This record gives sequence, C-alpha cells and structure tokens, in this order.
Amino acid sequence: MKRFYLILIGLCLMLTVQETSAQDRKFGLGVMVGEPTGLSAKLWTSSSNALAFGLGWSTYHPRFEDRGTRIHVHMDYLWHSFDTIQSEEQFVIHYGVGGRFKDRGGDSGSLAVRGVGGINWIPRNTPMDVFLELAPSLELTPSTGFGLDAALGARFYF
Repeated sequence: MKRFYLILIGLCLMLTVQETSAQDRKFGLGVMVGEPTGLSAKLWTSSSNALAFGLGWSTYHPRFEDRGTRIHVHMDYLWHSFDTIQSEEQFVIHYGVGGRFKDRGGDSGSLAVRGVGGINWIPRNTPMDVFLELAPSLELTPSTGFGLDAALGARFYF
C-alpha cells in the first residue's frame, strides 16, 4: 500500500510540473471504468478531431444465463467542440461514430456500430484529460439489438 501512495504522489507532482495541455501532445493513454472497464487511448489527428480506442472487459449480460466477462474492443472517430461550454476551466464536448467488438467466449462474438457522445475536462497546464461518455450501439452480429456503453476515465498525454 505504501508503494501505491508513493506512485500516486509522484504522479501528482509530475502533473503539476508540466507546462503543457493535453491537446498539445498527440497521444494519450489511460484507464476507464464502467462498461467497459480497461484501457483507453486517444490520438489527435487535427486540432478538433481524434481517434479514440478502448480495450477492456465487459460484464454486461444481455441474457441471464450468459455469465462471465468478455473482451471489449472499440474504435471511434471523434469531433470536438471547444466553444460549447463557456467556463474558466476547459470543458470540451465530443461526439462521433465507431465500431465495437465483444468476444463472447465460446460464441463467435458480437460486432456493433456505435455512436459516441461525451464531455472532456482538460485541466490547465497538465498533459491529461478526464472524460465521461455514453455510446449507444446497434449490434449487428450474431443478432441485431441495441446496447449502451458508458465510461468514466482519464488519460495522460505523451
């Protein structure tokens, strides 16, 4: 436990020393919790567009008899609106479209198209962002249906 606190203090000190923002650096890597829970990455392709990636596990079971976790992989193309929320802090609205794959264990897996909408908080003078997003999806295989992914996460930019 002592090691965890030392790492946390070191990370906080490193974040306060940096004099850059998340968008100045092009690639971010972090974690997300919710549906799914796992790793999150973001690659800025321009000043207002980015590719977002997720790799994690999903515990949602659309059928009661379907137990166990599943691997969840998604990729989204995002647009960002920097002027929607007027505040001293930088809050950015993002929206986009992408795809999702969930491994169903013994089954063939599930492929879906997803829409994404959310909000990012980009703290001043730190190379990180904190995000909350909702992603409704249209499942295409093995049968059609609707789903909803929701995650809260943070990324550090390199």
